[in-house]
Amino acid sequence: MTYKETIEYLYNSTPVFEHVGASAYKEGLENTWILDKHYGHPHRQYQTIHVAGTNGKGSCSHTIASILQEAGYKVGLYTSPHLVDFRERIRINGKCISKKYVVDFVENFIRWNNSPSPVNQHPSPNISKRPNDQTTKRPNVYIPPSSN
Repeated sequence: MTYKETIEYLYNSTPVFEHVGASAYKEGLENTWILDKHYGHPHRQYQTIHVAGTNGKGSCSHTIASILQEAGYKVGLYTSPHLVDFRERIRINGKCISKKYVVDFVENFIRWNNSPSPVNQHPSPNISKRPNDQTTKRPNVYIPPSSN
């Protein structure tokens, strides 16, 4: 897949609230738990700050990320939505992730999601049918352990 095809897949493979309304909403955390298990519970491998609320999440998250980066931490920042390019959502030490990383991640997800593995025998195996992250407005700041 090219980067453009990958982004089109991300935007078109799942129902999006702005396009289909309430039918894009899927209640429950089943798919989140399945993905969390598949990816090895990554949130347990580093310290995380989750910023929530009505207003100011983006500026607060960017400020925290900047402070931690200046203090010598390797900082990952996830915010949504993006302004111009999807990669703006995911930054490591202030730099957007590469197009290749996005393509590789999505291709690996598609292979896994279409494989006949035991996890896909779950009652809701087609995880790609979940609402996508375009409607989520929750930034996260991921703080991996410092190499210092």
